[in-house]
Amino acid sequence: MLAAAALAVAGMCAPASAAGKAALVTSPATLVNPLIGTSNQADDFPGADVPFGMVQWSPDTPSRPAGGGYEYNDSSITGFSLTHIAGPGCGAAGDIPVLPTVGAVNTGATDAFSHANESASAGSYKVTLNNQVTTELTTTTRSGMARFTFPSSTQSNLVFKLTGSQNGDSATQFTKVSSTEVSGQVTSGHFCGAGNTYTVYFDMVFDQPFASEGSSAVKATASTPATSGTASKNAAEKPNEPVLHGKAPKAATSSASPDASASNGYVTFNTTSNPVVQAKVGISYVSVANATANRTAENSGWDFNATRTAAQNAWNSELGKVQIAGGTAAQQQTFYTSLYHSLLHPNVTSDTNGQYYGFDGKTHTVDAGHSAAYANYSGWDIYRSQAQLEALIDPKAASDTAQSMVDDYTQTGIFPKWSEDNGESYVMVGDPAAAIIADYHAFGATQFDTSTALTDLVAQASKTNNDRPGLNYLGSPGYMPHDGSYGCCNFYGPVATTLEYNTADFALSALAGALGDSGNQKTYANRAQDWRNVLNPASGFVEPRNANGSWTGGFDPTSGTDMVEADSWIYTGMVPFDVGGLAKAKGGNGAMNDYLDTTLRSFTGANGYAWVGNEPSIELPWEYDYTGAPYKTQGTVRAIQDQIWSNTPAGLADGNDDLGAMSAWYVWSALGMFPETPGTSDLALGSPLFTQAVVTLPSGKTLTINGNGAADNAPYVQSAAWNGAAWNNAYAPTTAITAGGTLDYTLGTSANTSWATAASAAPPSYAGDTTAPASPKIGAVVSGVASNLCIDDATSGTADGTHVQIWGCDGTYAQDWIVASDGTLRTLGKCLDADHSGTTNGTLIQLWTCNGSGAQQWTAGSNGSLVNPESKLCLDDPNSSTTNGTQLQLYTCNGSAAQNWKLPS
Repeated sequence: MLAAAALAVAGMCAPASAAGKAALVTSPATLVNPLIGTSNQADDFPGADVPFGMVQWSPDTPSRPAGGGYEYNDSSITGFSLTHIAGPGCGAAGDIPVLPTVGAVNTGATDAFSHANESASAGSYKVTLNNQVTTELTTTTRSGMARFTFPSSTQSNLVFKLTGSQNGDSATQFTKVSSTEVSGQVTSGHFCGAGNTYTVYFDMVFDQPFASEGSSAVKATASTPATSGTASKNAAEKPNEPVLHGKAPKAATSSASPDASASNGYVTFNTTSNPVVQAKVGISYVSVANATANRTAENSGWDFNATRTAAQNAWNSELGKVQIAGGTAAQQQTFYTSLYHSLLHPNVTSDTNGQYYGFDGKTHTVDAGHSAAYANYSGWDIYRSQAQLEALIDPKAASDTAQSMVDDYTQTGIFPKWSEDNGESYVMVGDPAAAIIADYHAFGATQFDTSTALTDLVAQASKTNNDRPGLNYLGSPGYMPHDGSYGCCNFYGPVATTLEYNTADFALSALAGALGDSGNQKTYANRAQDWRNVLNPASGFVEPRNANGSWTGGFDPTSGTDMVEADSWIYTGMVPFDVGGLAKAKGGNGAMNDYLDTTLRSFTGANGYAWVGNEPSIELPWEYDYTGAPYKTQGTVRAIQDQIWSNTPAGLADGNDDLGAMSAWYVWSALGMFPETPGTSDLALGSPLFTQAVVTLPSGKTLTINGNGAADNAPYVQSAAWNGAAWNNAYAPTTAITAGGTLDYTLGTSANTSWATAASAAPPSYAGDTTAPASPKIGAVVSGVASNLCIDDATSGTADGTHVQIWGCDGTYAQDWIVASDGTLRTLGKCLDADHSGTTNGTLIQLWTCNGSGAQQWTAGSNGSLVNPESKLCLDDPNSSTTNGTQLQLYTCNGSAAQNWKLPS
């Protein structure tokens, strides 16, 4: 299927111009390949949906990965469920699976299939199972439509696996309404082991009567995954496995009444004379009556083909906000599939009559002036990329989403953090609502109650609560301490949480500034600078710190202690609103670039370095724009695109899509820009993948990006122009997403190391009114034997015991040594160390976790020597070697050139 789809792409563009210029895509929905991301842990799903739809009718397979429910490498289908979430990291949704079968009814049945008999596109899905039943699916926002073609049989069944939600079900109900209609309900929830629950109601009608129906009781009434409530608040987190720590707050009570025992259901048709059974289903989170009304209002007829066409048209309208030209067929498919994945969530949760079930366990009505209420927020993930893209593409949906979040606060006194339908789970850390709402506003989604939003966000940021446990520590000592006691709930990852709160505070300050509230703008811009309190100047890394101000000791930057789904290598760069200040605190642009060069040596988490399949790393490649090296952003971003994304089922990052967060990163990167600073419209620049992109902005104007010479091997900007005038900045003009304009690039295969490198060319950094951080003494330690030789950490190794050696000075991070105030010399977050605290001549020198021992102490001696006080011996280059790779040693101090070292000033 994939090969055939790729071959068909060439016919889906408008005819090329007479001059041979590549034409803009005119039917982007036909380029979507929903099977991308259905393997390799991305957990996307291939089924039918419309943008932000309540119904997402898609197949599930036995291994049923979290949220998406479908693994491409499986060979059978367990059912076609009505709700899905794309890559949330924990089991979610998958409610009301329906499976067509033939013969005796078996509510536990599955059936094999072949990908050769499967096809998927934006708005529709089709597969023929080995039982010879062909299933075709399409949807509207709140309803689904299916066309089942059975073999000739007196027992053609549709099995309703009501207990089959990803997290199990209780309170199931299956009711015969008439010979052509059934209805029911299921209750599920408990995302990542949390206490949240929801009830989803359905009503399904058929275009021919069924011969019989029934239900089948099952033993279990619910299947709730084990919680992680006993995990240590400082335990290391596995990437893409959200964890609930501590005691979760009480969830709103479901309105459903539990049955004595959960049950599945089925209907049976006689298809000997008419093999095609069509079905239409509506769902609601309020009632069966509303589910019926949703179905009736959105799909009153029985024209499957017309419904499918309408779904595709809905996607064309949404995806057509970004038209591209050029690139390969596979690149165009990857781009539009990524844009498609970015617009699956959040989901409409209100019914056609405006009713929705709130976070307070009550039924509410959508606010006047708004079209719908929305739910499903993967807050920690989407504020970095997806929220901004959602606002840019569909400001109406984003504005309604922002209003929904404000309403959630009105109902419960707290903003959604990681919510599933009408329930909050509180998994992950930080206060992402501030960044999401500020992102929406900055990128053109402004039609919501902004005044109330700001008031409520300030209130939430002013007191410790379920979204901000430990908030009181931001006042004093100004960071979340390693040894703190946080009381209320779900607190973990103190270092990461400090940085997340800083980002939330900066986004809040940006929103306040945009709304004319200069007082709160100043207050939260200044509090956002608390990141400096967890950046240890002795190491240049963010580190765990005790409440009394002491560092915890034994710090290893590859450890996940006090972090969240990452380590200090990754989190040290997570100051997206003040990259300039971070660079200064690390010793300047040179040191910052060396850090980025090292952590971005790997995109897969090797050696503790960046893993660009997970959110804490996705801002890092853009930070070269702030440090005078935008060509490194251009090359690194292209390398990430080529390594992680492709037009295959495994062609999305080896990690969850996180409700479109990772897909949105790809869209931004392919356009050649990224919203690095949450809460602002600032766009750091890379380089475009396509020869042209035309973006229709919320204002109705257009932003045109021309990539002259664009090619996969040509990511480097040679020059640029804005509206015809030379542009030498590593950021887009401030008016780019409001008034629009034309950004012209000339691209090439070799880096232009002078374009946009001036200090004034960097995107804005925001330090508030605070004093700039001090720079540590950092740089190369040069040998007295030869001025071109430096002390070097072998292969930039991060493991204890890595050799410290002589090597030609090369300006890498492995040769950036910090002269720390505690008498240590440090690089890559670790210390220059005498092996086993040796005190004899010939003791080898290595890199080791800083531990405060005498083996890691160095003082300045005569003739430029470095003396180890514990042994009274000097750091020595054996035999004054000039051979690269010679490991250093301790040796009797003798005043020779082999013991002469020039330290950074």
